[in-house]
Amino acid sequence: MFENIFEKSEKRKLEEQDLDKPEILIDDREKNALVASELVRLGCQINFVHLEVGDYIVKEVIIERKTIGDFLSSMINKRMESQLDTLMQYENKEKLLIIEGTDEKDLYSSGINENAVRGFILSILLKRKIPIIFTKDYEDTAEFIKVLYNKKENSSEKSANLKRKSRNPKEQTQYIIESFPGIGPKNAKKLLEHFGSIKNIINASKEELEKVIGKKAFIFGLSGYLYDSSTERHS
Repeated sequence: MFENIFEKSEKRKLEEQDLDKPEILIDDREKNALVASELVRLGCQINFVHLEVGDYIVKEVIIERKTIGDFLSSMINKRMESQLDTLMQYENKEKLLIIEGTDEKDLYSSGINENAVRGFILSILLKRKIPIIFTKDYEDTAEFIKVLYNKKENSSEKSANLKRKSRNPKEQTQYIIESFPGIGPKNAKKLLEHFGSIKNIINASKEELEKVIGKKAFIFGLSGYLYDSSTERHS
């Protein structure tokens, strides 16, 4: 169910969403939360869906949001532990816990033993290795979520750019051959596999080249690049 949500999200991006806006999935039980309306105000594209785990999904990061009151009560009735156990089942996803409302309520003013609260927070951080963000209010939460989206988006773009730029020597050579007029990837690969180097391709005769990529490809491709009407072959 969880993986299908991601697949459907990608499909919506292609078919019906404004691609210039960040798309954030929000559990439909969060509809009345002010965070959603604030995200819209910040220019984010949101979609309400029924999430099996978490309250928000941002670029495959699962976010569990709790107000301070919710966090403390769910700690006491063990519901928080159950939710965290469910989160941990998704090993290949990043997780984040947002505890909201530090401007409105003191984490240690509920009468619960302060060290018990500290110990529970430390167990989330150290044992479960889930990062925790404390936010002032719903506006601060929404800002964090938007910034997270932007960082993930920029990271994806940089990774894609690095992959495009990081070519091994063979790929670099093929890329150069592809740039010859009329050649393209398919013929470049054939030429490189047959001749082994750019130098050998340049020094090949018309007949040799035609055997590899055909007369038509040769006439509209390498003929104008390597030969002219007055010479049979460049030396």
